Amino acid sequence: MELETTLSSQTVRNLVREVGINPNHWYAIARTDRLKPGQIQPVVFWKQSLSLFRDESGQIHVVDDLCPHKGISLHKGSVKGCHLVCPYHGWEYDGQSGQCVAIPYLPEGQKLPRATLRSYPVQERYGLAWIFPGDPARAHEHLLPEIPQFEEEGWLDILLEAHFHAHFSICNENTMDVFHGHLHAKHQAWYDTKLVTLQETPEQIRAQYDVSYQNWLAPLLGLSERGNQVSTQRLTIEYLYPNFRTSLGDLSRLYLLRMPVNEVESHSFGLFFFKVKIPGILKPLKPLIRGLVLRFLLMKFLAQDIEMMENEQRTYQAEPNRRYVEVNPAILAMQRLIVRQFEQFVQPNS
Repeated sequence: MELETTLSSQTVRNLVREVGINPNHWYAIARTDRLKPGQIQPVVFWKQSLSLFRDESGQIHVVDDLCPHKGISLHKGSVKGCHLVCPYHGWEYDGQSGQCVAIPYLPEGQKLPRATLRSYPVQERYGLAWIFPGDPARAHEHLLPEIPQFEEEGWLDILLEAHFHAHFSICNENTMDVFHGHLHAKHQAWYDTKLVTLQETPEQIRAQYDVSYQNWLAPLLGLSERGNQVSTQRLTIEYLYPNFRTSLGDLSRLYLLRMPVNEVESHSFGLFFFKVKIPGILKPLKPLIRGLVLRFLLMKFLAQDIEMMENEQRTYQAEPNRRYVEVNPAILAMQRLIVRQFEQFVQPNS
């Protein structure tokens, strides 16, 4: 459905700050490059403590981080083959099924208690671990985001991980709100923003903006020929619940993968791709280029965004009944989608 792109004042409700998630989607929960065979990593996903571990064969598993025997945190335990071992009494749980498969002090052949962990469908892709926290029978109905640039030549790839003390809806609005270039003015950010098109479906918002920018790093990233040159590009932002996909012309791509932690915290994995021609002889310098872009561009922008998002969260918590005014119809459309997805989960037949 095409929506009006005219900016006009509307008073909005704060219901979107109170809703939970629709778990019947795939969510990125952790980087996997640091998870070696035999290692365990604790993760909190929407108020649920999880144990992520790689078994000795290299397979990743995700189970609830709570031993059914005494409630001990299993991420403090160890990995034995494809089993997760509780640090307290040594009870072993199969990573695939979550079932208790061994108790070291029971006589051989004795029947084991019906102690089972919840295990989650998990995939490892794009250097990330993904879980399907909803109904496991529906996992096949949804696909992971397609990120073709991950394996294509000619792209400079950068992974940016961040944590926010803010509800995921606040973080999402920051991503969709291209009009906040004013915040980043001292870093030569974009300006003269215009919302050009806006489309809404039950699971997707697609907004296109025209933006102008001038930045000394632009030539390095292939965004313009000279750092002092003003460039204007079409920026497309797609919110495909629960993640984002953005493109700046044919020059860059961003896949922003949101992990809700709880009502006041969120986590994100940003996969950036810049169309940069790096001669073969200079390819060993890629890590240096990544470091420059992270330090002098992405991290500076992110720090300012985090300050604003966390400020917004504190203000909401102090005055949850206060009404606010919004003029960007893309924000309003995304708020509707977030609420609609949550309601589809809690009221599936409504």
